[in-house]
Amino acid sequence: MKEQQPPKYRQLKQEITSWMTTGRFKAHDRLPSENEIAKQYEMSRQTVRQALGDLEQEGWLYRAQGKGTFVSDQQSAGRRAASPGMTIGMITTHISDYIFPTIVRGVESSLRVKGARLLLASTDNEKGKERDSLSSMLREPLTGLIIEPTKSAEGNPNFDYFLALDSQNIPYVMLNERYSDVDAPCLKVDDELGGYRAAQHLMELGHKRIAGFFKTDDFQGVHRMRGFVRAHREHLHQMQPEHLVRYSTEEKQTKPLEALAALISRDPATRPTAVVCYNDELAVRMLDVIRRGGLSVPEDLSLVGFDDANLAVATEVKLTTIAHPKTQMGIDAVELLMSMIQQAAPRSRTPDHIYEPELVIRSSTCECSSE
Repeated sequence: MKEQQPPKYRQLKQEITSWMTTGRFKAHDRLPSENEIAKQYEMSRQTVRQALGDLEQEGWLYRAQGKGTFVSDQQSAGRRAASPGMTIGMITTHISDYIFPTIVRGVESSLRVKGARLLLASTDNEKGKERDSLSSMLREPLTGLIIEPTKSAEGNPNFDYFLALDSQNIPYVMLNERYSDVDAPCLKVDDELGGYRAAQHLMELGHKRIAGFFKTDDFQGVHRMRGFVRAHREHLHQMQPEHLVRYSTEEKQTKPLEALAALISRDPATRPTAVVCYNDELAVRMLDVIRRGGLSVPEDLSLVGFDDANLAVATEVKLTTIAHPKTQMGIDAVELLMSMIQQAAPRSRTPDHIYEPELVIRSSTCECSSE
């Protein structure tokens, strides 16, 4: 079923609001006339008038007789003053899936102790939804923001909203990775070292034909892949090009599984004996592919995940994986953000918080018997 679009005046309200939250129009700036807006967006003057009227009632705008419509100076300061205490926003790619509930719990428990409230939003790993979430957050009495970038390796089309955070003096920190054009402190695992250690563990078990599957539209996957490749290079292991499978978020349900099925259908003398996965979620899904191929883990194929999610021990095969700090990252993110709020420290002088990746060895890996 096609998703129903909101009424045109509401779409226009959101667009005009973005002009103010991103700093395109500041306090007491005059907006374009109703006729100019109607022409630009191909809407009727009645639609424009309704949108402007709503924004005026909500305190974003004011009218001056014979002069036009202007931006109110209460649109940021007034909203902050209207809400007692601290309000911290948090935007993640997901909320209820995988490791994200654990990270959120760390943030929530830490904020509760400090008497601050949490505003939570999810982008579903879509850039457009990230933009909507940033816009919504900037309409709130925001004290600070914790954000995980969406598809960080694909650029930052929402850079203007980060500039708006700067212009409103709202400090923010990033989780798991940062956009390359945003100078903000980041809390993240050393993903490259994690990818290196995952591959090195398998090499120490005697594996030489190791396949790697990495989602590369975020920098986590890019860095994990780099570590995986570096381990091959430094240990003088030749890697077959078809043993490195890269995929996007949109392809994650099909491409890696189809590629694995093709690889394990080969002759035993040439097929991989081990696999490193972008994360535990993929590793668990690969177990079904391996079973359907008539193979078993770890006897025929050793398997390493990443993140040490609950999924890692949820099946009969307990995954060897690289640990992610999860709850601690959420707690540390709040502490880092609070220090920025209290000290008014420039983001560029606030150091990153880098977690060393820990290899957790379980039953999904064993010594190679077929090399």
